[in-house]
Amino acid sequence: MTKNNVLSRERQEELLRTLKFRFEKNMNRHEGLVWAKVQAKLEANHEKMWSLNEMEGTGGEPDVVSHDQKTDEYIFFDCSAESPKGRRSVCYDREALESRKKHKPENSVMDLAAAMGIQLLTEEQYRELQKLGNFDLKTSSWVQTPENIRKLGGALFCDRRYDTVFVYHNGADSYYAARGFRGSLTV
Repeated sequence: MTKNNVLSRERQEELLRTLKFRFEKNMNRHEGLVWAKVQAKLEANHEKMWSLNEMEGTGGEPDVVSHDQKTDEYIFFDCSAESPKGRRSVCYDREALESRKKHKPENSVMDLAAAMGIQLLTEEQYRELQKLGNFDLKTSSWVQTPENIRKLGGALFCDRRYDTVFVYHNGADSYYAARGFRGSLTV
């Protein structure tokens, strides 16, 4: 962990207040879980706090969506109504970014997620998120793409329309103002 990946005490306290408020407001996402236990895990892991701060700062509105009882870890997903604003207009990965000759986006999904210390949601995780509410009604979100699709130049994204979750494909080098990505973080 570098010095840049450490939040000030004040920022940690502010982030914890924000996360606690969201946790209490959305109990349907994590029934039976207790905030004090989540907070204790967070306070013991400054690097994960930094990643949650990155998720929050880019508009992801991270919240606890499950607890792995075997590992005693909490799983956070981006729960913003639409794909996080601070993570849109990005192509899928570095290879796709470098293949563009003109009008390159500033970054790629995979590079940005790695820099934030989070994982891109899988299609399965995206579908689990959609069971907790209605997300991406106007936007779409890139999801982890199987290697066989990626090798052929494609990438997958999802959204919710007509009360149904759809999975689509696009060239990995494409990017749109209404498409970003959602991440997960295990603490």
